[in-house]
Amino acid sequence: MGIRTYVYVDGFNFYYGAVRGTKWKWLNFMTLFTRILNPDHDILKIKYFTALVNPTATDPDKHIRQRTYIRALEKHIPEMEVLYGHFLSHSVMAPLVNPLPGHRKVKVIRTEEKGSDVNLAVHLLNDSWLNSYDCGVVVSNDSDLAEALRLVVTQHGKAMGVITPHKSHPSRELIRHATFVRRVRPGALQKSQLPDPIPNTKLHKPSSW
Repeated sequence: MGIRTYVYVDGFNFYYGAVRGTKWKWLNFMTLFTRILNPDHDILKIKYFTALVNPTATDPDKHIRQRTYIRALEKHIPEMEVLYGHFLSHSVMAPLVNPLPGHRKVKVIRTEEKGSDVNLAVHLLNDSWLNSYDCGVVVSNDSDLAEALRLVVTQHGKAMGVITPHKSHPSRELIRHATFVRRVRPGALQKSQLPDPIPNTKLHKPSSW
């Protein structure tokens, strides 16, 4: 057996950093991470942290595409585990870019994804405590996860990888505690697509993807 490896994917951070606006959304995470990591990594588990989206007036089918994709991942990759946060909407006062006389602010609806970063940090730490892996790999560029990485390395002596899905520089706070750092490159995305349809199912890649 190689290096026992668990991969923790910050779903929305990954989507907006790596695949939004590309043709490579029908992504096979196992194939992708096998390409990115060294051959001695034995990927035992991929934990994918996300939240279920709702239809909107401008995109009434977005929830259908997301649920189809999640089912495809679960059917095709036995090592895959999907864990859910949630969305929270509330009204806030926000300043106008071009203020009008007597109207400097306007009330807007702000929707935020909640729970995924906390869930990822908790699972990363708990799996380390349970000695489930030798190497944890965090796929995100969210600096809020830095303390969890630090504890895994300093308190449990685990190797810690960071895969950044963003084109910008990786978070300094994350790489400070990383044993190694990798990037998600377009060529790897292109070569890591799920089959269409998923074998032994009726799950197809959404037509708009």
